[in-house]
Amino acid sequence: MIRVHEQDNVAVVVTRGGLPAGSRLEGGLMLAEPIPEAHKVALTDLVAGDAIVRYGVPIGYANRRIPPGSWVHEGLMTAPAAPPLSDCPLATAPPDALPPLEGFTFNGYRNPDGSAGTKNILGISTTVQCVAATVDYAARRIKADMLPRYPNVDDVVAITHPYGCGVAIDAPGAAVPIRTLRNLSLHPNFGGELLLVSLGCEKLQPARMIPADALTVLDEEPALAVMQEARQGFGEIVDTITGLAERKLEKLNRRQRVPCPASDLVVGLQCGGSDALSGVTANPAVGFAADLLVRAGATVIFSEVTEVRDAAHLLTSRAATPEVARDFVREVAWYDEYLRAGGADRAANPTPGNKQGGLANVVEKAMGSIAKAGSTALMAVTGPGERVRQKGLVFAATPASDFICGTLQLAAGMNMHIFTTGRGTPYGLAMAPVIKVASNSGLAARWPDLIDVDAGRIATGAATVEEVGWEIFGTVLEAASGCKKTWADHWGLHNDLVLFNPGPVT
Repeated sequence: MIRVHEQDNVAVVVTRGGLPAGSRLEGGLMLAEPIPEAHKVALTDLVAGDAIVRYGVPIGYANRRIPPGSWVHEGLMTAPAAPPLSDCPLATAPPDALPPLEGFTFNGYRNPDGSAGTKNILGISTTVQCVAATVDYAARRIKADMLPRYPNVDDVVAITHPYGCGVAIDAPGAAVPIRTLRNLSLHPNFGGELLLVSLGCEKLQPARMIPADALTVLDEEPALAVMQEARQGFGEIVDTITGLAERKLEKLNRRQRVPCPASDLVVGLQCGGSDALSGVTANPAVGFAADLLVRAGATVIFSEVTEVRDAAHLLTSRAATPEVARDFVREVAWYDEYLRAGGADRAANPTPGNKQGGLANVVEKAMGSIAKAGSTALMAVTGPGERVRQKGLVFAATPASDFICGTLQLAAGMNMHIFTTGRGTPYGLAMAPVIKVASNSGLAARWPDLIDVDAGRIATGAATVEEVGWEIFGTVLEAASGCKKTWADHWGLHNDLVLFNPGPVT
């Protein structure tokens, strides 16, 4: 079993398959009942009202007596209230900068704006859902008939979505999907080669979606297909798209990987299908890797508002400045109100799988989730869909939904993705490599061709957090260089992009 903090009065069972009743633990404690793997056991006698402490903080309060050696689960506890945002300390304990980590590089694609790509992709953006089926058809033709002639181009990705018309385009919430689509279209892995398809009559016109400086490029070199301008039917429309794509492929194919400093990496962190071991194996190892990346000058993005909400006070205290702390409070407060207006709160976050994996509530989940963020100062906060410009550790506010979070992190400029899981998921993204880290070795053994790094070795003592952290750091550099394929890329497991649209639909 693992006890995270000296003040904890519960520990987590790490034995594969769990432990039967009567098992005697270190220190002589005997289990009063069977306890599944990754679930909690009471180390002391708890009476109704006692705090149940894990990670050194109360994750709940006992609603009845829980004898020592008993299984501590969701039904035996009441979750605490979320910490008031008004009480969050503002940059009261920003960590000292860690020593720089110099000399680490990857082979990436240098872009005209100075950013670096980890893939070389032809991206086809769209302004409205009406053109999605046509663009998907054209993309399949481009992949089958044209891409083999351009061996230096990795893929063709169509950014299709259910937005662009039938929406209140001027409502405040519309800013989120519009800037998300804009920043996805300008992603570093597209090499600056903008290709846009419009219907013609939609509310989200190209000039509204793409900034003026990028539209100048459209005027100099045709890169916009407007379907309603076609006079010869569907064939003309597809030929227009594929003709524009051919020009872009010719330019992309001339690009070569060059040595880039690790500081050009923008690494997004996320967890999905978490279990109670995520917070003691996979997430701390990723947190150690995050510190290494920050020390190397990279940008590290963590997100998922509801999964950090109960640790807000711990994150604001380590902000680099009071202004950064206030930015964090602003984004979390906005999300609190968004949930309230929808008749929900943060408690809706844990999934049935999370609970089966030993996570009793969102408080316990949050305390394990923030371990991904490592130990460095919080340098900046951005809203959903905004591009991240700051080096170091950044909070990019997103929902916790895997697919929406991943999409928004791509819009933020993410060119590498690290995804931790305890229950397992085949999640992947076409636009950036996704490294999947298992929290337990049982999952890694069952899914050897889906999991890239086994952090479960930390629970068994076969490896340390630091050793697995260095392994993740090395895997990031290898995958960013194109010399190691993640399993998601190997199988082509690429989930759809999903916009976050908090605005009204008309």
